Amino acid sequence: MSETRPSLLRSTPFRLALTFAFLFVLAFILSGAVVYQLMSADLARRLDQSIKETYSVVALTYAKNEQEDLIASVNNNADLNPDKDQLFSLTDSQGNRLAGNFTASDLPDGFSMFAARLPGVPAGTMYRAYTGEVGDNSLTVAFSLAETDELETIALMSFGWGTLFITGLAIAGGALLASRVQRRLDGIAATMVDVSHGRLHARIPLTGNGDDIDAVSVQVNAALDRLSALVDGMREVSANIAHDLKTPLNRLQMILEQAADKTASGEDVTSELADARAESLQINQTFDALLRIAQIEAGARKARFVDLNVGSVVGTIGEVYADVAEDDGKSLSTMLVPDTEWYIHGDRDLLMQMLANLVENALRHCPPGTAIELSVARQGDRILVNVSDNGPGIPATEREKVFQRLYRLDSSRTTPGSGLGLSLVKAVADLHGATIALKANNPGLAVIVSFPAVRAPT
Repeated sequence: MSETRPSLLRSTPFRLALTFAFLFVLAFILSGAVVYQLMSADLARRLDQSIKETYSVVALTYAKNEQEDLIASVNNNADLNPDKDQLFSLTDSQGNRLAGNFTASDLPDGFSMFAARLPGVPAGTMYRAYTGEVGDNSLTVAFSLAETDELETIALMSFGWGTLFITGLAIAGGALLASRVQRRLDGIAATMVDVSHGRLHARIPLTGNGDDIDAVSVQVNAALDRLSALVDGMREVSANIAHDLKTPLNRLQMILEQAADKTASGEDVTSELADARAESLQINQTFDALLRIAQIEAGARKARFVDLNVGSVVGTIGEVYADVAEDDGKSLSTMLVPDTEWYIHGDRDLLMQMLANLVENALRHCPPGTAIELSVARQGDRILVNVSDNGPGIPATEREKVFQRLYRLDSSRTTPGSGLGLSLVKAVADLHGATIALKANNPGLAVIVSFPAVRAPT
């Protein structure tokens, strides 16, 4: 099956990058507009301040009934501005020009704007003017807005080029980042395609930078590890079922054929029917155990969990199996601290089944004279249930394998059983969030089940 890789423009990372770039450029434009408005207002304020200061300096040269100094000051300032970026006008009460480089007419007192029509000045040039009364005369000082407009134009051009540069950089950077993210997503997709095609060993490559994609990849890889382990377990279980049930099924077939032959010759087949019944019961028990393990692993019993004292469960198992052990030539002792309770969250029936399987396993595989001990202890926030014996133990290389379904040691294949007892123990422990450790007891074996505690001991 061919996989079509989405184009960069259609990829989610690139679209997110474009969205981020758009928001960034929009923020830059809005901030630029605010800065431009503030700058324009500041330039206007400074221009008004300069005009007013110049007006005040010129107006101070006037003495009452003596305007010659005022006329001279106006003409001197006008002569200093041949390019007419600054205009000065002094008119009498009739509007006749007394001094200056232009004649102000119809300008109100205070600040005003006007377009000059003067020789040597481009048409439409705007001026900012201040007009006031100096004695019986009217004094106007006007500054050109060309310099202010030029500064504002430079600012606008700067913001425009800056916007284009930032937009291009944001799109290019977004495309680069999106392509890197897309490659990682493609790696995830390729891994999932491999898994869907049965290549369960495939794993998502990690960059090692600990980002969110790596965190998700680690979780997916862990799920793939569990999936691979489950599939391998199913294959192994299938092989073990085929191997371990082949013998009893063949034996059952032989018994039934013998019964059929005896029936044909008129002989008694009671013993053959009893043997067939025993074989079929053993086969049914094996399948019942497999179904029970599957139900436990599915978590169907978690709804029945309550806080319970695991010490009372251990004590009950000790009382029930003490006589059984004695009848079998072995001893079973229970070590519990008096008046102490060890609370865990779980299902009492499942815990009883788990401990019963551990004790029965020790009774079945240990020789006469073996001492078996049950005990409970607390270690930090964990409750430890220990089932130990001084029997032959289990080789270190086999300790992890005994929890596999239908797995049996070579030394135990001649003893009754289906090889599912410890598998059920493992399923119950996993359901309770507990861990199981098999350790050498020197001699013998110690099985330690560690549960999370839910209450402090009393």
